[in-house]
Amino acid sequence: MTEKVLLLGSGELGKKLTFAYQEQGRQVIAVGHYANAPAMQVADAFEVTDMTDGASLDAIVKKHSPDYIIPETEEIHSECLKIYQQQGIQVAPSAKANEMATNRKAMRHLADKVLKLRTPNYLYASNLDELIFCVKRLGLPCVVKSLTSSSGNGQSLIKESTDIEVAWNAASRESPEHSRVMVEQYIPFESEITLLTVTQKEGPTLFCPPIGHRQARGDYQESWQPDIIKPEQLDLVQKMAQKITWALGGAGLWGVEFFLTKDKVYFSEVGPRPHDTGLVTLAGTQNLNQFQLHAMATLGLPIPEITLERAGASAVILTESSDTEPSYSGLDKAKKVPQSDVCIFGKPLTRPYRRMGVALAHGDLNENMEEIRARARQVAKTIQVK
Repeated sequence: MTEKVLLLGSGELGKKLTFAYQEQGRQVIAVGHYANAPAMQVADAFEVTDMTDGASLDAIVKKHSPDYIIPETEEIHSECLKIYQQQGIQVAPSAKANEMATNRKAMRHLADKVLKLRTPNYLYASNLDELIFCVKRLGLPCVVKSLTSSSGNGQSLIKESTDIEVAWNAASRESPEHSRVMVEQYIPFESEITLLTVTQKEGPTLFCPPIGHRQARGDYQESWQPDIIKPEQLDLVQKMAQKITWALGGAGLWGVEFFLTKDKVYFSEVGPRPHDTGLVTLAGTQNLNQFQLHAMATLGLPIPEITLERAGASAVILTESSDTEPSYSGLDKAKKVPQSDVCIFGKPLTRPYRRMGVALAHGDLNENMEEIRARARQVAKTIQVK
């Protein structure tokens, strides 16, 4: 009987994960909170539900009896994942990892207090007055985040005192813990990287070449691989990534984020699943893209090595309109750009700043990365979403 994968989350990352598991001969049931989500369009079966509703999730698990549960989103009833794991269903990478990764307070405690990784200084605020106090303590600029990690939602950069109340309103709406928020020291970094890290059931931890990325509004706008960093910094980020992923436990691919200054490395966050910035691996930068790596690791298939094949870059394709069925123009012009490609996600509705696709570009390893990035941005700019 074909093994079943229950994919919790059906966005663009889930769509590519569906292909990866199907390539390994597994049946995929995609679950999401709205109909016709990207992964549902290609999965063997799908379910529409609120994944934070434990009873609804239980009913789906009972109906499909999956062998694997693969979370693709943070918006899942975490206690249910623990129960499913106790029942013998493999939750990837682990129920603990998925619960911890959605809780910035718990994750920061693990990284800072337990594992002794260098992190930005941080405080917590439960109301606007406490936030004002925290900003004074940490100084300007500083960053305010919700306690639930979710694609930059609720994240703000406070540059001056007039930004404080706006930041409080944005972050507190996203935080489940009595509107408590995290206030973080701003690190004037030289670069911000994602280190895709693969833990295996049997075999060593593997690391992908570092991915550089640029964010806006707390969300990624473009990424490139490889990002060239100092050898001593590469050694340090690999050691830090191995510590945090081992502490969380389980087999799979992790997106571990770091800030790099001239002489220091700061741990930022970790996600126990393929990462937005890792979409650049679809440009053929590695022998196995991040989705193939996650599928193979969670299924227990051996991964002998990860090799860098060529340089690549990605740039997001955004929309400004709201609640409309999308149409795309400029694809014919985009396809004329050499050494490039386009991936349209297939989301059924638009909203302001929603990521509707990604432009990809590649080049030889000796080509100037700025030129490759420029090609990706050119393709993204050519495509109009209406």
